[in-house]
Amino acid sequence: MLTGALALGSECAHADQQHDPALRDVVARAIAQAQCFDDQYDSAVWYTLMEPRLRPIVKDHSERLEILKQVYCETHRPGEARLPPGLVMALIAVESRFDRWAVSAAGAVGLMQVMPFWPERLGMRRYELVHVASNVHMGCAILRYYLGYEHDDVRKALARYNGSPGKRDYPDRVLTAWRRWNGADDLGFPATATTR
Repeated sequence: MLTGALALGSECAHADQQHDPALRDVVARAIAQAQCFDDQYDSAVWYTLMEPRLRPIVKDHSERLEILKQVYCETHRPGEARLPPGLVMALIAVESRFDRWAVSAAGAVGLMQVMPFWPERLGMRRYELVHVASNVHMGCAILRYYLGYEHDDVRKALARYNGSPGKRDYPDRVLTAWRRWNGADDLGFPATATTR
């Protein structure tokens, strides 16, 4: 099923630059350590803030909760640099409009528009890219890698994620969407990261 991401045109067309060799180990580790963990207070705040925002976009209740759970867990992964959960939600909104079946013109798949060579390199099956958990694991690992590579410069990391280094359109769209999706957990992320 080809949907949302096709309409984004050439913005998604360069995501095939996710071929960076150092990313393979990062994504493989994210998949191997896939787990969720319980912090009842923080997760309750997260669901309370985000579920009403996501409800008009993702109609299926169980899919909506699965997206929120996976984004929360991946952005709070122990032993890894924290990701702003609202930024991940904004990235998903721009990349796929929360459509796990979205496929871009470049062949990127799922919520976070992960390139289809990733499952093959990791001994997985391509169909796993339409699974919420697998797609969010891989997408967050890639985003985390690029944020580290760009020393928390969110604009530059987003441009790399999209395969459009040096261009502002894609990062600007995600940063604009971030305003809608930010929450309490986004406040600790470096303020200068969004102004560069």
